[in-house]
Amino acid sequence: MSINTKYEFTGETQVVVGRTLRRIRAVRSFGNVEAGDLGGWIEKEDNLSYYEDCWVYDAACVYGNARVCGNAQVWGNALVCGNAQVWGNALVCDNAQVYGKARVCDNAQVYGNARVYSKARVY
Repeated sequence: MSINTKYEFTGETQVVVGRTLRRIRAVRSFGNVEAGDLGGWIEKEDNLSYYEDCWVYDAACVYGNARVCGNAQVWGNALVCGNAQVWGNALVCDNAQVYGKARVCDNAQVYGNARVYSKARVY
């Protein structure tokens, strides 16, 4: 088991569809994130990998069994939930939603008001 040296929970919470999400803060610098930068909102540590440069920014939310890893970025008001996965150099932003068993990977970009769901794959 690894120890999370990438981010910590700030103590701020918000409830989204009955789930308590917690705001994150970087504890070390990586990619374009500086130590001390506030991030977005996740439900649990399993939602955001400790490795590489992935990050959840702004008001973006990740919860359920969803996972963000690799160098992926989720920002704006984006939502990643259910069993969705975002990885590689993927970007999910603006008001986009990725949910169900959807996968967004490689260099894919999902933005605007896009919805990716069910078993859809974007890569």
